[in-house]
Amino acid sequence: MPLPAPLPHLEPCPPGPLGAHPYRQGLRFCVYSAAAEWLELCLFDRDGQSELARLRMPECSGGVWHGYLPGAGLGLVYGYRAHGPYAPARGLRFNPHKLLLDPYATELRGELIWHDALFGHHREVAAAQPDERDSAPYMPKAVVVSEDYDWQGDRPPEVPWSRTVIYELHVKGYSRLRADLPEALRGGYRALGRPEVRAYLSDLGVTAVELLPVHAMVRERRLLERGLTNYWGYNSLAYFAPEPAYGSRDDLKWAVRELHKSGIEVILDVVYNHSGEGDETGPTLSLRGLGNAEYYRLQPEDRSRYLNYSGCGNTLDFSRPRTVQLVMDSLRHWVQAYHVDGFRFDLGVVLGRGAGGYDPATGFFHALLQDPVLGRLKLITEPWDLGPDGYQLGRQPTGLAEWNDHYRDQLRRYWRGDAGTRGALATGLQGSADRFDHARRHPWASINYVTAHDGFTLEDLVSYSHRHNAANGEHGRDGHPHNESCNWGVEGESDNAEVRARRERIQRALLATLAFSHGTPMFLAGDEFGQTQSGNNNPYCQDSPLTWLDWNRLDQPHGRMLHACLRQLLRLRREHPALRSADFQHGREILPGWPDTSWFDERGRPLSTQDWQSPLGQLLGLRRVAAREQGEGYEVLYLLFNAGFVDQEVQLPPPLLDTELLFDSEDPAPMPRPWRSASYRLRGQSVALLAAALPEPGARA
Repeated sequence: MPLPAPLPHLEPCPPGPLGAHPYRQGLRFCVYSAAAEWLELCLFDRDGQSELARLRMPECSGGVWHGYLPGAGLGLVYGYRAHGPYAPARGLRFNPHKLLLDPYATELRGELIWHDALFGHHREVAAAQPDERDSAPYMPKAVVVSEDYDWQGDRPPEVPWSRTVIYELHVKGYSRLRADLPEALRGGYRALGRPEVRAYLSDLGVTAVELLPVHAMVRERRLLERGLTNYWGYNSLAYFAPEPAYGSRDDLKWAVRELHKSGIEVILDVVYNHSGEGDETGPTLSLRGLGNAEYYRLQPEDRSRYLNYSGCGNTLDFSRPRTVQLVMDSLRHWVQAYHVDGFRFDLGVVLGRGAGGYDPATGFFHALLQDPVLGRLKLITEPWDLGPDGYQLGRQPTGLAEWNDHYRDQLRRYWRGDAGTRGALATGLQGSADRFDHARRHPWASINYVTAHDGFTLEDLVSYSHRHNAANGEHGRDGHPHNESCNWGVEGESDNAEVRARRERIQRALLATLAFSHGTPMFLAGDEFGQTQSGNNNPYCQDSPLTWLDWNRLDQPHGRMLHACLRQLLRLRREHPALRSADFQHGREILPGWPDTSWFDERGRPLSTQDWQSPLGQLLGLRRVAAREQGEGYEVLYLLFNAGFVDQEVQLPPPLLDTELLFDSEDPAPMPRPWRSASYRLRGQSVALLAAALPEPGARA
């Protein structure tokens, strides 16, 4: 390791950017710890095993400790120790016996090894008594590295929101069992950039991959002791460093660069609502030891305890400027060093909580949206948390898209055959304007999905009426108990041909409805070939074939059929603007006599108020009119949905046009093909799409 000789020492220097960076003929270290009495920089050997020196930070400016280490260079391995009062009742948890990871570390050396020395307090005695065992042997350390990389002129794809199709995947699980990839690459970052993967995604119609968390993470002790692990990764340790289990920093950069060559954007699922340090009984790893009361929300009546709006033990405090800075700096780092194209914020309501509760005009959102680097990206939030008034769907700031779980649930209920769901389906098809058509927002703000990592897969949604999570070791109590699912007669896998046919029918109908809805569609990786998790709707701790994609299913008849169906649906979405409108439609005339949307029943007649309110209504017809692209006139689309068991003869609304059939979820024959009839026989539990060219302006409906 390039240590300065003969004796390392820190010299005063002006403060600079937080973290460790080259400066003059050495390195400058800056770390925020406003309440600390003094800090030590600890230097380690190349492997991070032996502590070589402890150097007192010479200066503190505005809460930032800073010092210059002459002669030091890239590759130096380090950590911090913070000296100050250990007074949990006052929110202070300083303990110099605990090595602290630099919150701005961009690469880690070594793994977190669970040991009681990691805890700032004696676990077997009162929490008020600090633990004096050295945690350094069990802690990962930070490494000073350069972010230089040959990007080969990489440019962001900048896919318009109205053309975006998101594909959510887990880095390891996506490729771990993919036989067409070199074995050494399966399950890692580099697999994502392989030509085989890029060709598959492009052919399917995907424009963006959304990666489950890739921040370096903490794997909970309680899980490891049960032979499990934190597979999903929603437990961040280092907000600037990639998870090393999937490969190196350069591996991830290479994957992003290669995906960009195929026009595919990369969106990171990021976890800033909490850290991996857990609740007041958890370990002291980084933020807790540097600025516990600055970074975390503490209970006002007992500052030794945390407010837990994340469900994971602690909650970051976005009313604090240094928390906002930490997250903003982290986001910019991932854009500038890794060229990512966007972020999905886990439990995003936490990010908008000020002193008085949730506020979409809070400081973090202002900082994010005005930022010249970040404001142009695809920014997606999960619009809820576990705190007071934590459900805020439709109330995120303009400029952010939102996971629309209301759309998910209503779509599931409609295709399950629930009564009175026709109106909710109509709302979802038109971009959930009731939630999003305000403050100059657009349909793309609704991230429409049927399944995601959290919950059943599409195959399990139609195969299980109840969760089956015993493998998680929580007595089946974890995971959401209400999934709006249906097993269609048999719980789990079935050899019954009728049951299997109905399940396949519902899957095709769900995929078609999602593809034809205004808004931004998101598909879960593996749903396109029938991936199953055996009814486990919360496999966050299962790093095994249960969660790894089984690519053999793509070679089976059901998998081939589903894959071909989704590929066809996404091609139609690309080719027909009326399936992906950039603006909300409310039945306004696009040409004389031709409204942009109109609803009809099986008789081809407009739906009355009574029809909309009828609990028995299971068929819905929608006519959309939109301009073709590149000045090619106008197109009429007829979208037909039948959640009932019985086939329906549906009259198309007049006038009769020269129509062709583009899609029928129950018709495997080649399409498109001409359709001359004024009616269409729509099978039960199916979706159909027909199209026609609009007559010359002046012709009336």
